[in-house]
Amino acid sequence: MARKTSVSTTVIYIILVFFTIICLAPIINIVSISLSESSEAIAGNVYFMPKRFTLASYERILSESAFTQAFMVSVIRIIAAVAVSLPVMICMAYALSKSKRVFRERDIVMWIAVFTMLFNGGLIPTYIIIKNYGLINNFWVLILPLVMNVFNMIIMMNFFRGVPLELEEAAIIDGAGILRTMVSVYLPISLPTLATITLFTIVNHWNDFFWGMIYMDNPVNYPLQTYIRSLTIPTDLLTSTMDPALLAEYIKINSITFNASKIVISMLPILLVYPFLQRYFVSGLVMGAVKE
Repeated sequence: MARKTSVSTTVIYIILVFFTIICLAPIINIVSISLSESSEAIAGNVYFMPKRFTLASYERILSESAFTQAFMVSVIRIIAAVAVSLPVMICMAYALSKSKRVFRERDIVMWIAVFTMLFNGGLIPTYIIIKNYGLINNFWVLILPLVMNVFNMIIMMNFFRGVPLELEEAAIIDGAGILRTMVSVYLPISLPTLATITLFTIVNHWNDFFWGMIYMDNPVNYPLQTYIRSLTIPTDLLTSTMDPALLAEYIKINSITFNASKIVISMLPILLVYPFLQRYFVSGLVMGAVKE
């Protein structure tokens, strides 16, 4: 029996290592390409180790003064999104977690919420509405239309439904109202689920480039992803009249290495944040995914 267990455990570890390598291989390849000279990348010689190591692509991106501005826009966007979205999703999830005896219109509101998750009004109507509200080229256009994420709300709602009613009844007997019960009873025990939907919110807003591209006219207001996407290598300027030092740097870069460095820079902050929330991720997702 012990041998069977040992063999099965070994097989499981081998399978997990195999899938880990599959997941990590593209990331290592992209990092290696971003650190290689353009000639090696074009020739297809770069796999999992940089060839003719260079930081030219990163220097090109980071040398732009607009990079810091775009980075700060994205950081402030994430902070504002978490500060605004979480209270809205928590309050709605708490209300929808109640029985029909407490909240008679629960099913109607729930169906409306699910409908908005499956369907939207379309790009042109959305643009017209946002324009009528005066949010074009406004920082809050990156926050307000995306405040309610129904998927995250459902995860939170299912967790609230799993909380024993005795806890709420005890709080009510002690004189706590609805808001006090939610804040003092439900939220302290929902830390894993809160961490999960916080991580989802951060990732969604950090990776989004489309809203900045559509609703921002001024590049100064671009979030980082939109700004990085707008960067290109000016190959039409690579002439003999260019400054020799600048020409030498541009020769080390092409669209392949430049786009690879964009990807690395855009995913690096999330890779740094994730380990701090990872221990809550699985438990929070599971607790909010099922209801007995």
